[in-house]
Amino acid sequence: MASFLNPVGVESAPKTPARKEPVSVPFRTVLVSMIVLWATYFVLITARSLVMDFGLQFEMAWRRLIVTALGVGFTVVLWFVLRLFDQRALWVKIFAAIIFAFPVAMAIGQVNQMMFEDIQARQEAEYARKNNLNLRRDEAGNLLVDVPVRRISPADPERPGEGREVVQSESVIIAPAETTADFWRKLLDIALGRYFLLLAWASTYFALLAGVQARAAQRREEQFRSAAKAAELRSLRYQVNPHFLFNTLNSLSALVMTGKRDRAERMIQTISRFYRHSLADEPTSDVPLADEFDLQKLYLDIEAVRFPDRLVCEFDLPEDLEQARVPGMILQPLVENSVKYAVSAVSRKVTITLAAREEFDRLVITVSDDGPGVPDDTSHGFGIGLANVRDRLEARFGPDIGFTSAPVRGGYRTEIRIPLSRPASARTRRKG
Repeated sequence: MASFLNPVGVESAPKTPARKEPVSVPFRTVLVSMIVLWATYFVLITARSLVMDFGLQFEMAWRRLIVTALGVGFTVVLWFVLRLFDQRALWVKIFAAIIFAFPVAMAIGQVNQMMFEDIQARQEAEYARKNNLNLRRDEAGNLLVDVPVRRISPADPERPGEGREVVQSESVIIAPAETTADFWRKLLDIALGRYFLLLAWASTYFALLAGVQARAAQRREEQFRSAAKAAELRSLRYQVNPHFLFNTLNSLSALVMTGKRDRAERMIQTISRFYRHSLADEPTSDVPLADEFDLQKLYLDIEAVRFPDRLVCEFDLPEDLEQARVPGMILQPLVENSVKYAVSAVSRKVTITLAAREEFDRLVITVSDDGPGVPDDTSHGFGIGLANVRDRLEARFGPDIGFTSAPVRGGYRTEIRIPLSRPASARTRRKG
């Protein structure tokens, strides 16, 4: 009997939503974003080199490819820094990107300088060869070109008045040696281009992070909403068990007090089967309609011990609706009302009918009796049971339900209309 008094103990504890854990963009996604960005850079720079016809395309391409690969690696380093700010405000993330992207850009610029350091000398030599020029650098690093200069030599003493034209080669500086300031200016120019590229990637990363965080927040919201809904359903379901237990114990006590021990023993066995059946399911889960009808048959068997000559039961459940899903014990308060306010209120036979049918992809369930209709005194739970059923249906299905409960000619009738839901296996069998 202890299990009757504490049905909660035999059911699983409600699941609580997961705590808010830090979320981050998966590394694979981050890496793909880096590769796509740097691959785009490689394609654009290579296309520019081909259009401008810089020459030495193959030598420049493989060096550029190495710089691109190293650029991805340096961007990974930047990501390791920026991910430390994932949970901070957006302005903090932007400020961090502006600050930390610059030294990374300078490092990439330095690598670029080193990789292409010898290309300039080779381009100068190739240009000199194509144009038949003599290009060279002096000890100071100035770039010189030898150009022919025509001069008139002094007159020959033996031939006064006549000068001789002489062609001489003279070196002209066409590019002064690179100074330290020139080196840093060139490095800064390259680094600023890579700096913009890194900031573009950082913007992409922040957008990906915002998307991940938004989806995580949505999942948490759905978990809390589901938990709240489950708590509401569980609370409404728990209202049914004590009410029913109170009524059945009173009936059992009456049988014992009047000496009807055989009927009391039969009632105890039926109560045991009823609770074993009703507590088998999680309180927030749906059950097959056939199981719900069987549960009400057990309950009415219990009440038939009290009213052996007055209670008549009829069940109308089409075979194709047996697997339709309904909230567990949803019919219990309705059947209880019929027993309490119809059967026990009169001395004649009263028929309680449970029926189900399908109308336009909706499940329609009716609980009716041919009793006296609305009881004179409804202060002892008549309206509470109806409100419980309505609240459970709205908590489970939202506003997409139909619920009417009113006296009809020759009795009382309650009708439930809910979306018709069957397991996939049941739908397949029905089509077959």
